[in-house]
Amino acid sequence: MRILGLDPSLSSTGWGIIEVEGNKMKYVADGFIKTDPKMPIYQRLAAIHNELAKIIETYKPVEAAIEQVFLNDNPSSTIKLSMARGVVILAPALKDIPVVEYEPNKIKKAVVGVGKAEKQQVETMVKILLPGCKPKNNDSSDALAIAIAHFNYRGARY
Repeated sequence: MRILGLDPSLSSTGWGIIEVEGNKMKYVADGFIKTDPKMPIYQRLAAIHNELAKIIETYKPVEAAIEQVFLNDNPSSTIKLSMARGVVILAPALKDIPVVEYEPNKIKKAVVGVGKAEKQQVETMVKILLPGCKPKNNDSSDALAIAIAHFNYRGARY
């Protein structure tokens, strides 16, 4: 079974795929979808959707996980992030792939063991838990962490 982890952003949406067999997981792929800030927002959102559709078609995940949104002090940034999240949730949903949301501290706790872990600690643990994995950037590393968290928590729901 393959799990797609998603770290939404209008500028650089991270994605990561892990494969799960029993209680073991292994790295499959990761990357990020960068959009040009000079493009109109509708084109940026379409680019994210189109790339995610290709990733889903290529890797055929059966479940997806995403980080829950956090509100920041800038309403404009929050709205843009929310639009990107909507597209990121929609892409797997259109293929009937369930999408589960996790709070950032739950993701960190599942990967590092501490809910307030630093980004570098999360990336280091991703590399340890997924031998051979060299995340493309912080966004794809975060997406792999989200997939790992889903693997760790999914048994509690099923």
